[in-house]
Amino acid sequence: MAEIPQFKLNTGAHIPSVGMGCWQGQPGAGADNELVDALKKAISVGYRHLDTATGYQNEVEVGQAVRESGVPRSELFVTTKLRPGGVHDVVKEFQDSFNKLNVEYIDLWLLHWPQGFTSSEGGFGSGESFGLEHQKHLGPTFNETWAKMEDIFLNSHKGKVKAIGDSNFSIKTLEILLKTAKVVPAVNQVETHPYLPDQKLVDYCKSKGIHVTAYSPLGQTSKEIHEDKDLNEIAKKYNTTAANVALSWNVQRGVSVAPKSTNENRMKQNITLLKLTDDESKRVDNISNDPKKHTRTNYLVLNKEKQTVLGWTFDEMGWDVGFPKIK
Repeated sequence: MAEIPQFKLNTGAHIPSVGMGCWQGQPGAGADNELVDALKKAISVGYRHLDTATGYQNEVEVGQAVRESGVPRSELFVTTKLRPGGVHDVVKEFQDSFNKLNVEYIDLWLLHWPQGFTSSEGGFGSGESFGLEHQKHLGPTFNETWAKMEDIFLNSHKGKVKAIGDSNFSIKTLEILLKTAKVVPAVNQVETHPYLPDQKLVDYCKSKGIHVTAYSPLGQTSKEIHEDKDLNEIAKKYNTTAANVALSWNVQRGVSVAPKSTNENRMKQNITLLKLTDDESKRVDNISNDPKKHTRTNYLVLNKEKQTVLGWTFDEMGWDVGFPKIK
């Protein structure tokens, strides 16, 4: 079984460098036994970090997999997230996640997006989005939501959550958050991969003591990374895959990754990290110099007509890299 390296968080806790992204499960009433079995298999081959969210609607299954894994709770790291539709009652949302997971404590609780939604209906929520000062007539700013998360972490539910952080925050939104934050986020989870290295954000987070975790570290369902010429040429040397090169590159620059897979062979491959040479790492760094390859892939959050992300413009998000133009 592969030994997965870890990164130290600003809380003193350690997060595995490779985790299992859990959003692929099918939400619904009752336990999804297929997902539970897949996660138990992931744990059995060496995974120690399970990354879920309220919006994925599978916290029950993740918790069941943890409890049935046979691995001591202290050896596992469980992440979940506060959904945009839950910012109106943060305490209730936390308690719901805590109860659904039923794993003694939550290792990391993230503010899933800087946006909030006016309605709690649906997995992520729905309605108009808000979160910035000029949108206060619709709901709390993300600074106010963060303050409530801080209180849960430090006071009202102390010990039930070991660290708090955020997700999908840019340098711009982090700077706004840090103006009022009492607790510096332990983690910022963002989309990042060779086609979206976001090195300035990674460096900024490092300067503030914030660890970066990559979701969609292989570019969502996009085939581009798997078929990339540079990645495949490096992979050939190591008799492995472009995906393995991409994951190893991220970990080598200090970014933990949370790929998703239900295939046991790919699970094993994803946690078998390479040691790239400096020249190989630089070659991966340079992939995004091609404008055609410098893109985001999380189309699930994109309004193609308005070119907005969960109701916010790219400028409001603080994103200088968007999606390929939609024809």
